[in-house]
Amino acid sequence: MKPDLFQLGRRILAEQPFSVLLGTELTGFEAGSAELTLAIRREHLQQHGFVHGGVVSYLADNALTYAGGSALPGQGVVTSEYKINYLRPAIGESLVARASVLYAGKTQAVCRCDVFAVTKSAEKLCATAQGTIVPLGTAPE
Repeated sequence: MKPDLFQLGRRILAEQPFSVLLGTELTGFEAGSAELTLAIRREHLQQHGFVHGGVVSYLADNALTYAGGSALPGQGVVTSEYKINYLRPAIGESLVARASVLYAGKTQAVCRCDVFAVTKSAEKLCATAQGTIVPLGTAPE
């Protein structure tokens, strides 16, 4: 019996030591889209008190790859490239990254991702990214 996409996604996340270290959770995953959530801890912050850009970038990159991977089924995938725009400091209780596929062909999927800082009362867009996801065998070496 084949595991459903969400369970497969959770298993893959659990196999990523860096994701486990950061405390990332897969909170949504279906064909063409993915959502990752990260509870903000003191260790995620930089000297000004907001989430380090590297953590925000990681979350966008991973969400992009999940979304793209859902459009390129049956193969391992990696990010070939991505661009991120930081729009405001990431301050809150958690971050949520929501990614979706814009285009999927046989050899690549182009995806977009918005990252939100979440508080009890609101979500604020703090970054947006776009990336290209490719099957593992076609990634540059």
